[in-house]
Amino acid sequence: MAKRKYRTLNEVSEEYYHNHPDEIDGYLETCFEEYAKDSCTPALLSSLRMIARVKGISAIAQETGITRNGIQKALSEQGNPRFDNINSIMKALGYRLKPQKIEVNNLL
Repeated sequence: MAKRKYRTLNEVSEEYYHNHPDEIDGYLETCFEEYAKDSCTPALLSSLRMIARVKGISAIAQETGITRNGIQKALSEQGNPRFDNINSIMKALGYRLKPQKIEVNNLL
């Protein structure tokens, strides 16, 4: 009996967004909203890495001037990318970082 190779959730998600690129905007918005709530950097970087693979790491590397390996390292769950690298990667993905005002009850 042949051994089955199961796909990871990231592989399934990557295929889904490759086939449904119109849903990437909403996905990224949700990722950043969740990051604003829980500050889970590894989860955000993992999501950005998956979308970068959908868009093409080589194309992003060429546009940003960051090597493929550098992009993958920056967006790894253990990554600690510089702000300018994230900004460059987001721009290459077709997005920008934009502040959004939040309501804070305890501040004057």
